[in-house]
Amino acid sequence: MKKITVYCGSNRGLNPNYEQGAKALASEMIKRELDLVYGAGNVGLMGVIADAMLVGGRQVYGIIPQKLVDIEVAHRGCTELTVVETMRDRKWLMAEKGDGFIAMPGGIGTFEELFEIMTLNQLGYIQKPLALYNVNGYYDGLLAFLKHSSEEGFLHQAQLNLLTVSDDPVDLLNQMQGFKPVHIDKWEVKR
Repeated sequence: MKKITVYCGSNRGLNPNYEQGAKALASEMIKRELDLVYGAGNVGLMGVIADAMLVGGRQVYGIIPQKLVDIEVAHRGCTELTVVETMRDRKWLMAEKGDGFIAMPGGIGTFEELFEIMTLNQLGYIQKPLALYNVNGYYDGLLAFLKHSSEEGFLHQAQLNLLTVSDDPVDLLNQMQGFKPVHIDKWEVKR
């Protein structure tokens, strides 16, 4: 892994642990000489992690649709800023450019990106590590729901097992570096 695509909120969240978590992840990525691919925002956790990576001397690749540039949320300090037409274009480029993916705390856009990468991995369009950075237990409810979905026969446990989860950036990146892709042959979940 050389470039990590990080999905995260355009807000900082109400708990200061989220911002501290973003800085801790950036610090560990810098130590490992990893670069950042992200949605090019200068606001929220997006701005926090980008600024920390830039201060640490790493490359920051931002990808943003023109509409968001027009409302002035583009981070002008990115090493490389790519402006695209649509959100769909943005997501695809972010998926192509990253060697692995981390979903930090975020809102509906982050959830959409997380599930898109899970789907791309499941269908074999990509085979890259995907992780939930579970700062302050942010994803506990989602993890419980995913487990419920598996128990109800709608999600293969093997697919769920491909999702790395940790609240520690060192552990998270260690697990991602040990990622081994698994092909799931059967569509239907058997009892």
